[in-house]
Amino acid sequence: MLTDDKIAQLARKFAFLNALEHSGKANQNAVIGRILAEHSELRNESARVKTIVQSVVATVNQMSPEQQRAGLENEFPGELQSSLDRKKEISKADSSKKAELPDLPDVVFGKVSTRFPPEPNGFMHIGHAKAALLGFEYAKKYGGKFMVRYDDTNPAAEKREYYGAFIDSLEWLKIKPDQVKNASDDIAKFYDIARQMIKKYRAYVCSCSQERMRELRAAGMPCEHRSQSAQENAAQWESMLSGNTGAKQSVLRFVGDMESLNTTMRDPVLFRVVEHPHPLLGTKFRVWPTYDFDGPVEDSLDGITHAMRSKEYELRDELYYAILDSVDLRKPRIIEFSRLALKNTTVSKRSLRKLIEEGKVQGWDDPRLPTIAGLQRRGILPETIKEFILSMGISKVESLPTWDLLESINRKLLDPIARRFFFVRDPVLVEVEDHPRMEVTLRFHPDADLGSRSIETAGSFWISGADAAPLKIGSRFRLIEAYNCEILQVDGGKILARRVSEVTGEKIPKLQWVIPDGSIPFTLMVPGPLLLNDEYNPDSLKLIDGKIENSAESLKVGEIVQLVRTGFCKLDSPRTAIMAHK
Repeated sequence: MLTDDKIAQLARKFAFLNALEHSGKANQNAVIGRILAEHSELRNESARVKTIVQSVVATVNQMSPEQQRAGLENEFPGELQSSLDRKKEISKADSSKKAELPDLPDVVFGKVSTRFPPEPNGFMHIGHAKAALLGFEYAKKYGGKFMVRYDDTNPAAEKREYYGAFIDSLEWLKIKPDQVKNASDDIAKFYDIARQMIKKYRAYVCSCSQERMRELRAAGMPCEHRSQSAQENAAQWESMLSGNTGAKQSVLRFVGDMESLNTTMRDPVLFRVVEHPHPLLGTKFRVWPTYDFDGPVEDSLDGITHAMRSKEYELRDELYYAILDSVDLRKPRIIEFSRLALKNTTVSKRSLRKLIEEGKVQGWDDPRLPTIAGLQRRGILPETIKEFILSMGISKVESLPTWDLLESINRKLLDPIARRFFFVRDPVLVEVEDHPRMEVTLRFHPDADLGSRSIETAGSFWISGADAAPLKIGSRFRLIEAYNCEILQVDGGKILARRVSEVTGEKIPKLQWVIPDGSIPFTLMVPGPLLLNDEYNPDSLKLIDGKIENSAESLKVGEIVQLVRTGFCKLDSPRTAIMAHK
């Protein structure tokens, strides 16, 4: 039977490993699970194990990630590398399994046509990316065509710049549409179809106030305009189009079912007057369709076979098909999937725009935002987003994935290709006595052949303040790839040490370093949760100042590297980087 000390030792090892995998916070249950998996004889003593693990995990979670890593390397040499090797094998196995989308119904190979219909009222976000990627990948799977069609029929909310922003994001995601068009291109066709609906008494002009319309719809009661003749409605429709002052409040409504339990069928609005210049067409038109109208009509006119949209529109499916039936238009097959958002953020363009206007974030490409521009700036790869989205398929089950899943995929893809650099935050000076002038060669990657750099040292080093904090007179540590030191004196912000050996197997902290005359000031921007409890988090972006080795001066803005024991980051300027994740 294992003693309490042995269980504590196991708990410490697994706590270190778990903490380094999860942003410095070990999970108590995960540690208990690892112990019981290796020592099944302890299952009957789970209470004893839990008590010991609770204490150990609490201690480990009080350490910084640097201290946790040093503790693992010093107390359990080889365990970190073994864990990394296991992860590489798992990653290789995972990467060999290509995510496959389930088959679509009613498919004729070569005839499938899908679309992505964003409204140009903001920048593309990860929820849009899901819709675009699914449509694009399904079109490829069946040898079909993929269209980007801007749903630009609400002039008051749209801007010209957003059209281009969506195309830029699609190109970065490597999504290539076969056709790009605007719903506004077909405004004259929409007017003709509206006339057909009026003639068949499937639509009528209503001048009720919004408040009255809302009250009657809630009560399931029609208004007096519903009984107007087709001739009256046709005349009022033309009055709306011509800009007659008396028709400014008028709308065109669908003749649905005012008693339907599905309230979307209670005579919804199809067209309304919008006295605002259109970003592309100016003031040429003043009557614009709602999405309820232009969505199904455009899908039919454009030859879309499979209309993919998130399940939030599920109750509107009945209306979608009723509108097409009313004018005998071809009906596409609707394919629905769960909406994609991320925990502790928002994909609401209204909310994102408000944060920008209030100056709480820097713009649509702020690295805290789930916009494609923000993710790109942060250092998330387009391949990461694709794998992340396709791994969820077209399930309608609602979920709210955390950033951890996205980051773990990105980490897997970056690890073999990102060069490593030394960076020390809150630097503390170490002076080493009897230091021989020497040249230290450091590889840019421990495994891949990404080159190396040589640093000539002369006895003065900067180390991280977090690494310096626990050091006391008599403490030993190793300057990575250099030699082992012993502390002689600690004087405020300066440490005096002596060189004791170059032996690599000692169980002592292994510290990264830079030299004072071979380093440059460097600032790391660290994005955190944008929202906490659905409220803006004022501490969602932190700045870390430090020193980086001057070989980093060769880096180009936009390059992604790994700062040793800190995390992956992307150069935002020559002296600033944004941390993608640990």
